[in-house]
Amino acid sequence: MSQKRVSLIVGLGNPGKRYGNTRHNAGFMVIDEIADVFSIPLDKKKFDVVFGRGIIDSHDVILAKPMAFMNKSGPPTLNLASYFSIPCEDILVIHDDIDLTYERIKIKSKGGHAGHNGIRSLIDAFGNGDFDRIRIGIGRPQAQNGVSSHVLGKFSAVEAKNFECIVKRARDAAVTVICNGIQEGMDKFN
Repeated sequence: MSQKRVSLIVGLGNPGKRYGNTRHNAGFMVIDEIADVFSIPLDKKKFDVVFGRGIIDSHDVILAKPMAFMNKSGPPTLNLASYFSIPCEDILVIHDDIDLTYERIKIKSKGGHAGHNGIRSLIDAFGNGDFDRIRIGIGRPQAQNGVSSHVLGKFSAVEAKNFECIVKRARDAAVTVICNGIQEGMDKFN
């Protein structure tokens, strides 16, 4: 008898209240949104990952938020994936991306890290980049601001309101990828 496939949806971010509403925590925000809509409690902790297991339209999923800082998220994610015997092709990673304009999302199948330290950590841990991604555009900083202060900065009131819509679109993109495949996700959301 074959074992039922489980998909792992990982949102990247930084732990702690200090980083709660920052651009770098876009992945965490989407995981929280998916958990809320599909009533999947994020009430378990293992390998420095907060996670929950549930069902999205008959698909068995684990939602995960690595609690190591962004640039160290690979090892805890690998440990969780290994524990549940989830291969790279069944992992979807959601993260912020300064190379995409603000409010844009892009679904990508496999690839390199493109300078994103969280993705770099995952690739280093897994030994490859054979996982799918949903990239959430946070835009580049203005000339006078550095990248670090931009990604770790809070949203303005207007940005925060607009970003709620982006989080919902990213949630819908994740559900489409999990339920209907990466190609349909790319066709619909890219």
